[in-house]
Amino acid sequence: MECQNCPFGQTAPRSFPPQHQNQQPGLEYQMNPRPISECGSSGPRLAGRTALVTGGDSGIGRAVTYAFAKEGAKVAIAYYDEDRDAQETAERVRQLGGECLLLRGDLKDPAFTKDCVERTVERFGGLDILVNNHAVQFIRRNILDISREQLSLVFQNNVYSFFYLIQAALPHLREGSSIINTTSVTAYQGNKDLIDYSATKGAIVALTRSLALSLVDQGIRVNAVAPGPIWTPLIPASYSAEEVRTFGSGTSKVPMLRAGQPCEVAPCYVFLASDDSSYMTGQVLHPNGGTIVGG
Repeated sequence: MECQNCPFGQTAPRSFPPQHQNQQPGLEYQMNPRPISECGSSGPRLAGRTALVTGGDSGIGRAVTYAFAKEGAKVAIAYYDEDRDAQETAERVRQLGGECLLLRGDLKDPAFTKDCVERTVERFGGLDILVNNHAVQFIRRNILDISREQLSLVFQNNVYSFFYLIQAALPHLREGSSIINTTSVTAYQGNKDLIDYSATKGAIVALTRSLALSLVDQGIRVNAVAPGPIWTPLIPASYSAEEVRTFGSGTSKVPMLRAGQPCEVAPCYVFLASDDSSYMTGQVLHPNGGTIVGG
C-alpha cells in the first residue's frame, strides 16, 4: 500500500529486517523501518474517485450519495422507478458541488447492471467504488406463507443482482478500489417475520467474505455494512401503521431505544470506501443502535 501524503513518502512494507529491543514497550525511534503514523489525505477523502451506489435515490443509499459527494466523489445512482426521489437526490448533490448520474431500471436484469457500469464509466471516466445497497422485503408471519414467486423475487433482487453488478464492475476496478455490500442485523439475529430477507442478508455476508479473499491479491477491498433498524422508505412499505409507530422501540427494540437515521449509517460507507480502511477487507461494520452481534 502506498501511503498517500505520508511525511516521508513511505510505502507499507510486506516484511521487516531482523531486529530486537531489550525493553518494553519498546522505542519507536529505534525501529527500522519506522511505523507509518500518517495515512490518507488531509482534504476530501474521495476526491477524484467515482462511485456507483444502488438504491441511491432514498434512504441509506441517498445518505451515502450525499456523504460521498461531500468527500469529493462523483456518484452514479441506480434506482428502480422512484423518479421524484432520485431527482431530489441528484439536485442535492449538485447543490453540494458534485456530479450525479441517474440510472433508472431493474437491477434483477443482468443487461441493466452492465449498462449501469458502462454508463458510469463513460460519463466519469472510470469506476472506483461499488456500493450494492438495494433490497426488498415482505412481512410473512410463517415460512409457509412465502410463495415460490416471492422467494425468487427476493433472492434475485437482493443477491443475484449483487453478483451481476460485481461481475460487470470488476473489469473496471483497480488496485485501491472498494466494493461495499449492504447486509443487515437480521443476518446475525434472524427475524421471524423476514425469513427469506434475512437469508439473503446472510448470503451477502458470505459473499463479502469470500469475494474479499478472491480479490485481495488484486488490491481490491470488499467489506459490508449491517445496519440495524433504520428509518427508510422500506419501513412504511413493509410494516403496518402500528408497527411503524413503534419502529426501533417496540418489537424491533434496540438498546438505544430508537431507530437510526440514514445519515448515521453513511459514515461507515465513507470509511470503507476511503484509504482510512486500507487494512480492512472481508469485514462488516454494525451501526445498529447497540445490538451486540458476532462477526
